[in-house]
Amino acid sequence: MGFWKRILIDTVLFIAIAGFFQSGFHVANIWVALIASFVLAILNAAVKPILVLLTLPITLLTIGLFSIVINGLMLQMTSYFVGKANFGFSIFGMAVLVSVLMSLANAIVSNFFAKSAE
Repeated sequence: MGFWKRILIDTVLFIAIAGFFQSGFHVANIWVALIASFVLAILNAAVKPILVLLTLPITLLTIGLFSIVINGLMLQMTSYFVGKANFGFSIFGMAVLVSVLMSLANAIVSNFFAKSAE
């Protein structure tokens, strides 16, 4: 899937998930969600590979489940760069939950676009 399509999908997901978890996850408006999606994409390209490499032993011990924690950490870092007042989580567990929901939704949407391209 294309870069900008993924950014737009993540923007919509941020808004939707923030609507479901209003007490634990906050997105100020759609523009903040768009900026957060862009920042997350940059962090996933620049920082995540380094984190995956550094945490490879614990990821292997947990049979890959630690990657969920890394995704939550990427969302926390996004919150830090965008600003916690505009885009933030109440606790780290909420960031992990949002990362799991976003991963599932992205897998479903990616599968849909892959089938519609055939």
